[in-house]
Amino acid sequence: MGTQEHKVAFVLGGGGLLGAGEVGMLQALLEAGVVPDVVVGTSVGAINGAAVAADPSPGAVEALRGVWLGLAGSGLYAGGPFKRMGHIARARTHVHPNEPLRALLTEHLGDGLIEDLAVPFQCVAASIERAAEHWFTTGPLVEAVLASSAVPGVLPPVAIGAETYLDGGLVNSIPIERALTLGARTLYVLQVGRIDRPLVAPTKPWEVASVAFEIARRHRFARDMATLPPDATVHVLPTGADEPPRHGDLSSLRYRDFGAVQRRIAAAHRATADYLATAPERTR
Repeated sequence: MGTQEHKVAFVLGGGGLLGAGEVGMLQALLEAGVVPDVVVGTSVGAINGAAVAADPSPGAVEALRGVWLGLAGSGLYAGGPFKRMGHIARARTHVHPNEPLRALLTEHLGDGLIEDLAVPFQCVAASIERAAEHWFTTGPLVEAVLASSAVPGVLPPVAIGAETYLDGGLVNSIPIERALTLGARTLYVLQVGRIDRPLVAPTKPWEVASVAFEIARRHRFARDMATLPPDATVHVLPTGADEPPRHGDLSSLRYRDFGAVQRRIAAAHRATADYLATAPERTR
């Protein structure tokens, strides 16, 4: 990465299909003339972040919007229950292969290297062998993004070199600290709305894992926000959602339901544009 001091960072968090809102945020940022010096991303934020790092222009974000709107017919998570069960029986660790996602990423990002992007970019994945976060700073872009977005149980772990990786959201869902480490002092946080969600004790079996994960991710986010250096300004961009979903609402876990993509993009675009028009100097 070199020793260049990065001033403005786009920090893109994870969140599955809720990540469609990040596209609207990116659109509003670039329309307002806010261009990043560095981009860091996790999971779906790595996908969106790589796209804007490759070309930080409104036109490129419009193309990314087209990709999101076309996901329903892309075959990304194709197959009925019997086909998925058959794949689980063969693979044992995941429901879907990652070849369709690799093909989609290659089609829109090419087969280049991280270090060749227009804007410095890094994404994070969870190393299984080291039980630690791993930041991809160089090397093949698509493989790094695949590793960062390898949702446990849904997509296969990604082997790169001597290590195997799972979704970066397991270790660093909203990588504020990384952006600060890279020298950024004005951070625009593109998040999917989960940090606003009321969190109460689980009452159903399927809520236990989601609540446990939310505690871990919110704890780190709260810690990072509470320990900001005095010269840092952090803007947590709004999703525009009318009401944050409850942790017991399984809609955000339906990773094959693309129906709300357009609504999420539009709502986040409107809300972020309004926010930027009156953005305070500092948010904590």
